[in-house]
Parts: sequence; C-alpha cells; structure tokens
Amino acid sequence: MSTLDDDVAMLQKVPLFESVDPSKLKLIAYTSTQLVFDDGEEVFAQGSNGTSAYLIASGEADILSDSGDTQVVVAKLGSNALFGEISAFCDVPRTASVKARGQLTLLELKRENLMELIGEFPDVAVEVIRELARRLANTTSDLAHVLDQRASG
Repeated sequence: MSTLDDDVAMLQKVPLFESVDPSKLKLIAYTSTQLVFDDGEEVFAQGSNGTSAYLIASGEADILSDSGDTQVVVAKLGSNALFGEISAFCDVPRTASVKARGQLTLLELKRENLMELIGEFPDVAVEVIRELARRLANTTSDLAHVLDQRASG
C-alpha cells in the first residue's frame, strides 16, 4: 500500500499535474481511492458513463476498442499512466474499455476533485486541452492510415 507522499510523487510524474503545487496534489491524493484488479478484470467498459480518471500505481492495463463482436487492444499502459480522463473531464461515455494485464493497482481520481483543481489552476485546464487535442490528432492519423491501407489493399 502506498503512502500519501508516494501518491503525490506519482501524480507529479503525470504531465497534467507536473506544474501543480504539491500541497494541492496532496489533496487530490488524499481524496483518491486505491483499487486493485486481477489479470483480465475489467476496470470499465466502452460506452459506460464515467466520473473518474485513473492513474496506474503499478502493473499494466490494456485499452480495448470494440470492433464488431470482438475487442481489439489499441494500447497498453504502464506505471504512472493516466486514463479515463476524457469521461471524467468531458462528461461523455467511455471511448474504450480497460482491462488489467496482470495485477493492476490504480488511484481513482474523482471528477469533482479534478474540476476543483482546474478551477484553482488554469494551467491544468490548458494541459487537459493539449492532451485531448494530442489524442484526437493521433486517432485521426491512425484512422487515416487504416483507410489508406484499405484503399490500397
């Protein structure tokens, strides 16, 4: 089990939070919940409503997208990776499913605490916008690549 200081140190490694005062991160860490998932256990399903983001304390997670009747692994995340923030910040359904790859320990960061942080630190809002824009650009690029492959194949 991690300490409050361990959780703050982990949050500081996340680009969204690196400019935030450690005392404010301590509040986020204090109000977070530690969750443990076993191999293959689902953290959340694509399309579900979400009110939290998650930070990987230890282990790995598979990010899966529904493709017809199957799920395709579109990314693998490891320690200090943040995920689920799109639903937490934007109040939209989850864009992918997430499952544990081996034992997975997470910090659950609740929407109301994240929104309070954004209210106090506008720089965090700018980082959220940058991250969402980066992800959109990557998704658009990936989609264009797939469409090019289909057109030429």
